[in-house]
Amino acid sequence: MGFSKFKVEINYVLILVWRRLQKELMSLIKEPPPGVQVDTESVGQNLTQWKINIAGVAGTLYEGENFQLLFKFNNKYPFDSPEVTFVGPNIPVHPHVYSNGHICLSILTEDWTPALSVQSVCLSICSMLSSCREKKRPPDNTLYVKTCNKNPKKTKWWYHGFVTHSCDDE
Repeated sequence: MGFSKFKVEINYVLILVWRRLQKELMSLIKEPPPGVQVDTESVGQNLTQWKINIAGVAGTLYEGENFQLLFKFNNKYPFDSPEVTFVGPNIPVHPHVYSNGHICLSILTEDWTPALSVQSVCLSICSMLSSCREKKRPPDNTLYVKTCNKNPKKTKWWYHGFVTHSCDDE
């Protein structure tokens, strides 16, 4: 009987995760922030992986450029942050974006809270790109890309901009 209760609780949690994802998806499709668009075809195949297109804001270094983000959600969302990376042929050259698409942004790791959403992450990334003053990679890009985990959430950012981060295989 104890196992049945556990199974019911897991199913209930998965239903709550599913509902939250559906609600966020519908909101993002109906009222996307400027320059943000959900690739509905990718979401139709798998609700736990979304591709989101972002257009560079007019008047910024990225004006006229288009980027794609991949959001991956686990069954602990929204209590656990999504894994978010830039994908595709056009990964922005930015001091907080590695050439493998990993993004150094605190709300994607230690500063994540369930009050945040896909929309707030997209807005933060758009803001990060818009405020950039010089297109360049992080100083430790080459070492990072060669040595770090494929999952950016498993990377510990000790000090951004210095070769002092740690790459975990947990």
